Amino acid sequence: MRFLMLMYPSDKAETGAMPEAKLVEQMMKYNEELAKAGVLLSLDGLHPSSKGARVTWDAAGKPIVTDGPFTEVREVVGGYWIIQVKSREEAIEWAKRVPPHDARKVELRQIFEMADFPADVQKAADSPEVRATIERIEKHARS
Repeated sequence: MRFLMLMYPSDKAETGAMPEAKLVEQMMKYNEELAKAGVLLSLDGLHPSSKGARVTWDAAGKPIVTDGPFTEVREVVGGYWIIQVKSREEAIEWAKRVPPHDARKVELRQIFEMADFPADVQKAADSPEVRATIERIEKHARS
């Protein structure tokens, strides 16, 4: 099972302030634990929302672009991990170990696998180009 762990940082992160070296060291130690356990697939930290944009759609389906910063900083994602574990409970245990100093909360979301969908949906989603791209990404992640 793959899970996306979304980290919602403290309000300080939205100011663009860089974290203290001590906090980065703690986070890197955590990331190393994930890697050594063989569960880490991907991770990244994100710039503040002031450097981002949101795309929404009006009732007619026309896209609307809103530049950051976004007013509700408590709902701004600061970074993520993608982990592969045996169960939801194992994912929760990893999330509980995130260093708390900069993380206000961590949200876990299971990632769909193609096998989770009915056969007709799998057939509709079958694209040689997309499949080749996914295989290339997975091969790169294993190397």
